[in-house]
Amino acid sequence: MSLSQTDKHLTFILRLCALLSAAVILLILIFLLNESLSIFQHVSVSRFINDASWHPQQGLYNITPMLSATILSTVGALILATPLGIASALFSYFYAPKFLATWYRRLIELLAGIPSVVYGLWGLTTLAPLIAQLHPPGVSLLTAILILSLMVLPTVALTVEAAIAAVPASYLQGAMALGLSRWTSIKCIILPAAHSGITSGILLATGRAIGETMAVLMVAGNVVQHPHSLFDSVRTLTANIALEMAYAMGDHRAALFVSGLVLMIMVLLLVFMAAFFKRKPAYV
Repeated sequence: MSLSQTDKHLTFILRLCALLSAAVILLILIFLLNESLSIFQHVSVSRFINDASWHPQQGLYNITPMLSATILSTVGALILATPLGIASALFSYFYAPKFLATWYRRLIELLAGIPSVVYGLWGLTTLAPLIAQLHPPGVSLLTAILILSLMVLPTVALTVEAAIAAVPASYLQGAMALGLSRWTSIKCIILPAAHSGITSGILLATGRAIGETMAVLMVAGNVVQHPHSLFDSVRTLTANIALEMAYAMGDHRAALFVSGLVLMIMVLLLVFMAAFFKRKPAYV
């Protein structure tokens, strides 16, 4: 078999896999829409924003407290995890000795593989009591942010390191030949050249933070309210679905699928943003 024929077969297989992946996503979206339609027949979309509270059994469907908790916990986690993840990648790739970088990378990969329930258990039994000493009850938005930042940190660190490794070595060599320091070369040459991969990695971590359920359910407190401080207990959209789906019926069940649809839309927006930044050229 010639090389061109092999390439054609491989291209066909890869395209088929891509189409199957897209079909699965489309089917999930159709399923969520279908399960949500029943409630939209007699409940307007505005009520999911303007109702007094979230009490489906009383006909109240305001999901904005859970949406705000989801957004705030995700943004807070990224504020902590992004600089730490970038610093971790730079240390591993540029500054650490080879043997130390190898073991450090394995440690980061180990953190990425720990089940979310383990993070939640540690947060509930160790981190929450420590925060409760500062301000009760301990299970709060702050605890959720800290746990989520720890969970998405490996994703940021590994994807940033992969993006940096994809930058041609000649970039750094040329900068060093011009007399630039290592840090100046990294800041002015390497990071701008790798910006699309770094941004995609951060958006990937954002998607994981948005979709996290078990750990957040265990440490956030599960109170449906808009948080007024980091120490307030909150409930995210994912935690709400996990808590109530087992007994939800009728419009209550359909409202939970609306929450899932909102999450799906948020993730799709992240995908489009990642595609936009990936196409955007780097300026070095």
